[in-house]
Amino acid sequence: MHRTGNKRRVVNSILRYARTIYFIVLFSCITPYDKFANAAIRVKDMAYVKGVRDNQLYGYGLVAGLQGSGDSQIFRVTRQLAVNIFEKLGVLITESDFLSKNIAAVMITVNIPAFARPGDKLDVVVSSIGDAKSLEGGVLLQTALQGADNEVYAVAQGPLSIGGYNIEGQAQTVRKNISTTAYISNGAIVEKEIQVSLLHGKSLSVILRDPDFTTANRLVDVINTFYPNTARAIDAAVVTIVPPKDFQSEDAVIRFVANIEELHIKPDSIARVIINERTGTIVAGENVRISTIAVAHGNLSITITEKPEVSQPGALSSGTTAIVPRTDIQAEEEEKKLNIIQEGVTISDVARALNILGVTPRDLISIFQAIKRAGALHAELVIM
Repeated sequence: MHRTGNKRRVVNSILRYARTIYFIVLFSCITPYDKFANAAIRVKDMAYVKGVRDNQLYGYGLVAGLQGSGDSQIFRVTRQLAVNIFEKLGVLITESDFLSKNIAAVMITVNIPAFARPGDKLDVVVSSIGDAKSLEGGVLLQTALQGADNEVYAVAQGPLSIGGYNIEGQAQTVRKNISTTAYISNGAIVEKEIQVSLLHGKSLSVILRDPDFTTANRLVDVINTFYPNTARAIDAAVVTIVPPKDFQSEDAVIRFVANIEELHIKPDSIARVIINERTGTIVAGENVRISTIAVAHGNLSITITEKPEVSQPGALSSGTTAIVPRTDIQAEEEEKKLNIIQEGVTISDVARALNILGVTPRDLISIFQAIKRAGALHAELVIM
């Protein structure tokens, strides 16, 4: 019995030791991926599945209830729309019978997302197409909204919200925002579903929002790590994936897409410097590099002051009073030494080197342009 107890304690000690080693190994395997995941970006934030996209709907209709700010009588489309609506209601009138300025012809635009189902509500933008002065207080009458295939997918109706006003008097006009464009929150109701197909044959495609060969290759590598021999890059934007057999069914492919979206990769991009000369804004990517160069930048300021003087003739002379121009011109140029900007390994090194010059952002714009022309800026320079 004593020997059996000793053997049992030894076995328990070995099991505890093995369990400890297992968790140490598991932790060491997971930690690097977690660090990588925190530094990288999810696939769903930089790419989308082909076929999962918004579609645009549009229609034209009539806004009623305006307070004399609608279309004038010279715009016949408005009167024709009104006549058509009343005919559907069983009221027979002609265009000459309709002299109201309380209506306006409008265009309605809507974005319908993928997987929208009948009964879902969408936001609506309403824009005047006539000479109406304001859509304030108007109500959109029921309007069919169609897609590029001329099929009706939604209907819109409801009171308008313009977020502004337009008040006119005989001598003055006060306006806030644009009163001929309006918005209806949840103003459209989906009537027909747009079919979305994830699988094209046996494969699906993931499309990068910012095409890049390096990023596409990294995406292929990370997908093949978890699902071997399933992904390949078609070009810089499209990666085609053939789901494993376990994910070929309609319900399983959703789970497969969700797994792909949760993968992390570090996207690559072209070294680029963006310059907005209107605002003095400079944005540089992390891959921007500058070769060793010498830079001297000095400001030249010229001040011109006009001080005209009055010349008076003598007391008994026959001369006249004259204005004699006097101009004072001063030119000042800052003395700047030639600074050596060392080649930077990171964007922080580049920023630190340029800050040595001690210039304003607008001066830095000129410096970036000169460095680019000197061939020392290894990045694309984009001027907005």
